[in-house]
Amino acid sequence: MISYYEGVLEVLEKSMESIPVEQYDRLIDECTNVLKNGGKIIASGLGKNVPICEKFVGTLNSLGIDARFLHTNTAVHGDLGMVRKNDLVILLSKGGNTYETVALAEYLKIRGTNTWLITFYENCKSAEVVENRLIMKLENEGDEWDIVPNNSTTVYLIVLQGIAIEIGKRMGITLDDFRINHPGGGIGARLSGKDLW
Repeated sequence: MISYYEGVLEVLEKSMESIPVEQYDRLIDECTNVLKNGGKIIASGLGKNVPICEKFVGTLNSLGIDARFLHTNTAVHGDLGMVRKNDLVILLSKGGNTYETVALAEYLKIRGTNTWLITFYENCKSAEVVENRLIMKLENEGDEWDIVPNNSTTVYLIVLQGIAIEIGKRMGITLDDFRINHPGGGIGARLSGKDLW
């Protein structure tokens, strides 16, 4: 059992080391600029990337930052209406070749939307459409077939949470700002100085 976790940690470390720092910083800069100019951050994904996107959006919302989740599947059935001219869209796709992801990338390009692709494959169809890309390496998924979305989603969760926290810092979010959005639960109790029970 322990060897499994050791393997996962090794894969995660290599993926973190592969993050292109310049693009990573530029993505955060552009997210911050979009927010300061009244736009919002939109994260889009399919399958097991859906809860990862939702966690990212939830973290930003808890900081008082305007963010939404756009399901890649339903985007072309009217949900594209949430995307405004000054927004930034992050497309999450492990392989970058899913039909729906490529189609959404093309529609966003036509609209002139500031779009970023986060993927593990440099030579994918989405990368041919999206100019702004954050491409990382993934050694394996960690399962016996190297196919179950496991290490890839864990890497995405860590990276997107890091981006959310850094955006919060650059936007000058304070603990008081955070407190206003958490009146309930354990966090609300702790921030109000009250005991939960």
